[in-house]
Amino acid sequence: MATLLLAVIYMAFIGLGLPDSLFGAAWPAIYTEYGLPFSFGSFVTVLSFLGTTISSLCSAKVINRFGTNRVTAFSTALTAMALLCMSFTGSYLPMCLLALPLGLGAGSIDTALNNYVALHYSATQMSFLHCFYGVGVSVSPYILSLVLNGEAGWRGGYRIAVLIQAVIAIVLFCSLPLWKKVHGKETGEDEPEVKALPLKEIVRIPGVKVMWSLFICSCTIECTCGSWGSTFLVEHKGLAAEQAAGIITFYYVGIALGRFLSGVVATKLHSWAIIKIGQVVMGAALILLCLPVGGSLSGAALFLVGLGNGPLFPNFNYLTPENFGEELSPSVIGTQMAVSSVAIMTTPVLCSILGQVFGMGIFPFYLLVFFVLMVFTMCRARKVFAKTYNRVKTGQKTEE
Repeated sequence: MATLLLAVIYMAFIGLGLPDSLFGAAWPAIYTEYGLPFSFGSFVTVLSFLGTTISSLCSAKVINRFGTNRVTAFSTALTAMALLCMSFTGSYLPMCLLALPLGLGAGSIDTALNNYVALHYSATQMSFLHCFYGVGVSVSPYILSLVLNGEAGWRGGYRIAVLIQAVIAIVLFCSLPLWKKVHGKETGEDEPEVKALPLKEIVRIPGVKVMWSLFICSCTIECTCGSWGSTFLVEHKGLAAEQAAGIITFYYVGIALGRFLSGVVATKLHSWAIIKIGQVVMGAALILLCLPVGGSLSGAALFLVGLGNGPLFPNFNYLTPENFGEELSPSVIGTQMAVSSVAIMTTPVLCSILGQVFGMGIFPFYLLVFFVLMVFTMCRARKVFAKTYNRVKTGQKTEE
């Protein structure tokens, strides 16, 4: 029964990934239809992740009150409704307004399931969870690459995504009793007591700001690639919109594959070691992306960026109970999701502004700057959490 529940959770993460790549892949067709500058896509992204930030910061209290199962089911239904309404918009402003509820639903799913899996399952299963997110974000650009030239266009791609999302929501509602049968009530005595700390107290916990910095750098690279990789290939490499959408599919496949491989090796390697390997792969890929190569090699470089960066987010999350204790884990994970959302709101916007002014050739160098910042922050993190890491290596229990 625990395996069945895990399958349901994996399905929910496919639903989380579907909307995240949909807009970025569809945007070249949308801004052409509406006659907008390509940088205007940033406003939609900002509003979406503003909603994600709000729901992430409120997540500990919401999960305590309603439980992970209900929060996940209702949030998935909310994202399906937002996508459906977006597919019927006739102008830019309604799409911006609908981005807010889309983000509210996504933030609740992300925080609730990351914390739940970190507490109840292994590092392997956490990586596989985010692998299924990679499946979700890979499906959307693939669907769009098939329908963009058809009569339905980008709206048809959105409606196909809505159907998939609706099926996932139905499964989640049907599985509500399963969660209690497997692990009991989330707030029962079998679970560690959850402390819903205010932000000012979380900030003072040693190591929290270091982990925030790692999340910011990783999410900036991931979401800037997802939001503007297609535009980079169209504007700078001269590819057609449907070709760019197809190539971006492979970027998301790289994310999914990286997370799958992370899950495979998690039984042999600690999360910090997996993170280091991923950074090496990502660094080499970003150097290739900066070179004056054609569209095919740029697509290969984006695939490798996804492959290297993919394992980082789930392993950062899985380390949260180890680094801060199970009692503080929901509150800390909520802030980690929030700062990730702030990064996703702001840093792709900056990339679009720079791209509008200097051309999209700036795109790979922008990513490289955040990679260098991540490497420096990683060195600091290993020092801050050295004692915890050594206890885990020697088989001792992490202090709570």
